[in-house]
Amino acid sequence: MDIKPSRSVGDKNERGRRHVNNMVCSYWLRGRCNRNPCRFLHQELPQNTHYQVSNQFRKNCWQRNPDSDSKSASSLTSLDRSSGSTTPKCTSASNQSHRNNRERTLYSDQKGEWDSTNLRCSSSQTRAGSSSGNGITQKADKCQYLHSWFKGHGVFKLAKLNGHIKAISGIVLPSGSEKLYTASRDGYIRVWDCHTGQCDGVVNLGGEIGSLISAGPWVFAGIKDVVKAWNIESCADLSLDGPVGQIYAMVVDHDMLFAGAENGTIYAWKPSKETNAFELATTLGGHNCAVFSLTVGGGRLYSGSLDNTIRVWDLNTLQCIHTLKEHASVVMSLVCWGPYLISCSLDQKIKVWFATEAGNLEVTYTHNEEPLYQGNGVLALFGMFDSEGKPILLCSCNDNSVRLYELPSFTERARIFAKEQVRAIQIGPGGLFFIGDGTGQVDVWKWQAEPTSLAS
Repeated sequence: MDIKPSRSVGDKNERGRRHVNNMVCSYWLRGRCNRNPCRFLHQELPQNTHYQVSNQFRKNCWQRNPDSDSKSASSLTSLDRSSGSTTPKCTSASNQSHRNNRERTLYSDQKGEWDSTNLRCSSSQTRAGSSSGNGITQKADKCQYLHSWFKGHGVFKLAKLNGHIKAISGIVLPSGSEKLYTASRDGYIRVWDCHTGQCDGVVNLGGEIGSLISAGPWVFAGIKDVVKAWNIESCADLSLDGPVGQIYAMVVDHDMLFAGAENGTIYAWKPSKETNAFELATTLGGHNCAVFSLTVGGGRLYSGSLDNTIRVWDLNTLQCIHTLKEHASVVMSLVCWGPYLISCSLDQKIKVWFATEAGNLEVTYTHNEEPLYQGNGVLALFGMFDSEGKPILLCSCNDNSVRLYELPSFTERARIFAKEQVRAIQIGPGGLFFIGDGTGQVDVWKWQAEPTSLAS
């Protein structure tokens, strides 16, 4: 930060008034006064608290990525700059560097400034709030010290997108599109330009959005008692009626759209060539409570519910062929990965299922999440491959973190922290992935090397 010249007791400020009661500026003593002139004394050179690093507090904080310590502030993207960061105020040189890099996009290979320092924050030093369970000081955005939102290696934060005021419930990047769509419980869908990071449009659905998916040129949003559908190529706008209650999960298989509703029913629509609309084909009943997760794979539809069960449906007959009851709490998310089904629950467990020769599904492995506090459930799963072709499972927990696990060992590669719980995860091209938290913020992360392919 720029150091302002100190003033003696007898000096007058530029307004012609003496310093107030000869009092020394407390902000100046902490190295944070930005007023020139200041009506309080700047009597002695303050210690620069931005750059204090005390070894006794290092054990209380996550280490920042050491591989990126040498990166300069000029590597910030324009999105990072527009949305602010927790770093100290830039000098004029770094500001000029930021201006020169405004044209960088979400597809940039440049590493952000988020992991470019080892400076840490201690709640006892900053007094900004008590330390939370995940090692991040509360009120971090207002703290003068840097905060690490990442532990591990291999990924870095590229940008953050702000605009929603409630939890993110869905993120999609339609195939072939240069627009990112985000949905929130605030009732709005925001459309973001992937080259500028600016919000190009806002759609008000008039009610809480429970889920958002895309398939081809279609974008589907689930709200209470209806599914909204848009074709981004033809601009067709449809309403799919029939559901009862909020829509929490949707999935598309070939020419059929499935939606899981609050009443425990799964609704299925097929497109009609005659009417150029979607017609309700059938409903699948069996769950006793709301359906929270849906996925398809191997000719099967899998549904996870608030009733703690997973139901397996034959896509040819649309009949339930198995009911899995291994979880002790709500089944929050399901992923089909090759011959495996991966499920997670609020019971703090991730289960890997495999089909036997008899056609039954059995648990081959159970991963227990070690809670940072009591009752640490698992909220969402998503899969992708890293640059070496290793499968990586992104796992969101309700301790406000996202863990990145190597499969099949479940070795933790990295951990990302958010301000609130993350319930929406999506992956994109070029090693991008997106996480949306409970504050309405969407963070854009990137693998240091481009992944070879995406999970099925």
